[in-house]
Amino acid sequence: MRGAGAAQRVLVDALTARLGARPSDVVDLGGGTGGLAGTLAGLGHRVTVIDPSPDALAAVQRRAAELGVGDRLTGRQGDSTTLVGDLGPGAADLVLCHEVLELVSDRAATLTGIATVLRPGGALSLVTAQRYPRALAHAAAGDFARARATWQDPTMLDPVRARELLAVAGFEIREAHGLGLAAGQISDEVGEGRGGAILDLERAFAADPGLLAAAPRLHLYATAAGTP
Repeated sequence: MRGAGAAQRVLVDALTARLGARPSDVVDLGGGTGGLAGTLAGLGHRVTVIDPSPDALAAVQRRAAELGVGDRLTGRQGDSTTLVGDLGPGAADLVLCHEVLELVSDRAATLTGIATVLRPGGALSLVTAQRYPRALAHAAAGDFARARATWQDPTMLDPVRARELLAVAGFEIREAHGLGLAAGQISDEVGEGRGGAILDLERAFAADPGLLAAAPRLHLYATAAGTP
């Protein structure tokens, strides 16, 4: 297992632990070609990928056929603005919003829409790129102006800003993970044949609250406020 695979494995493990064995209805907002959706469908969950790209949705259909999960993995053209109209209230047990929130024009409306399509007790899985690691990467590459602009960008998220957004939308965070802390630093050459060690280190770093702000990507698992 190479670096990127280790970070994805940590994310999948976190989601499957929360979902449990009972089949759930999952919506992958902006899910692209359905890589993660296919994994969850393979575990028995019913997954709908919402994406604006016809090409991506065609890839979802091919993936479903290849995996033999055509009854559990489907695609629908749309985006954050059509989510409620397409699915209706109370349609999902879990909504995945992975590296989408930083792209939408109205984050508050997107989170409100997600809350609407969730059933009582449902949850949001949010993954977002973070401003601190991105700013440092620009600095390390010698682009100091871009590093400063990224660091000062009010639209770039970090743990504090992401938590504030979710709180305003009525979500309570249940779990937080930093993704890519170990895996993102390991080249293919260094990682060759050491997948187990990389995964162990990635899991340890992901669970450390002190490292959240340093992670290239942040994962927050949240439920509606007041959910037990």
